Amino acid sequence: MPLLLSRDDVIKVLEMSDCMEVVEKAFVELANGTAVLPLRIPITPPDGLSLYMPAYLKELGALACKVVTVYKNNPKLHNMPTTIGKVLLQDPATGDVICIMDGGYLTAVRTGAVSGVATKYLAREDKGQVAGIFGAGVQAKMQLWAMAIARDLKKAYVYDISDEAAGQFSSEMSGKLNLEILRAESPDQVLAECDIVCAATSSPTPIFDGAKVREGTHINGIGSHTPNARELDTNIIMRCKLIADSYEACLKEAGDIMIPISEGAIGEAHMHAELAEIVTGKKPAREIESEITVFKSNGLAIQDVATAKLIYDKAVEAGIGTQAVI
Repeated sequence: MPLLLSRDDVIKVLEMSDCMEVVEKAFVELANGTAVLPLRIPITPPDGLSLYMPAYLKELGALACKVVTVYKNNPKLHNMPTTIGKVLLQDPATGDVICIMDGGYLTAVRTGAVSGVATKYLAREDKGQVAGIFGAGVQAKMQLWAMAIARDLKKAYVYDISDEAAGQFSSEMSGKLNLEILRAESPDQVLAECDIVCAATSSPTPIFDGAKVREGTHINGIGSHTPNARELDTNIIMRCKLIADSYEACLKEAGDIMIPISEGAIGEAHMHAELAEIVTGKKPAREIESEITVFKSNGLAIQDVATAKLIYDKAVEAGIGTQAVI
């Protein structure tokens, strides 16, 4: 019978450093051909969106499918969250579902983890760097957590359209990471002060002027993930060495890339590499200090599957969870 893991169960066993390690292994498998990664499957019932994200990682022994739904009327009509996620983890040897776990916290951590891996390979390596976060929600917190693991940070800035949210972010994350976190007065201040920048907002339009990004900056773009929305403007996409989590996903789902292509500003070849090619050394990462690097994250099922297997193994070891009776 499958093990049931609640959000609290997942939180108890999932650490960012462990997640970064397995996510990096998942990208190695993707590069080496031992991963099976179909594109996510969307279904649109009358009142919402349902996404199915399956993947298989041979070396990690991980087979799973994440189901994510987005129902905008849930809070008003059913007192439920707009977005709900669950992961079904299977035994690759038998196909049996061995665990059903909450996918919300898992998704947040694994998205931070992949940016952490990208930062590890693409950001400059000098110590005492400054990180900047656009956005102050759960995902922004995970992004800063991962960047603080990937690089020795001196301090961080957060910018959000809500001063209250930025203040809460600063208070919570400075204590968690033992790091000075300042509220930025403007997007320009983030760009002027920061060496590593993360865009983690829900904005459908560019959140800063790409012409003002300093040479040597590394940027993680994670907030936008539909063809008509983008956080990064055409200028910064043209100026940067662009790394995709997946060429296919960027060309079908990422407005940050699709819009500049449709404008004729760049071609598909402007994408320098996939992250898997960088991690395995098949293509070079940062080659000179002055390069601007951008990692565009869409979210791949291999990240969910690798993280789900990690959570399951740790939960079993710790004796956490409830055994289902079916």
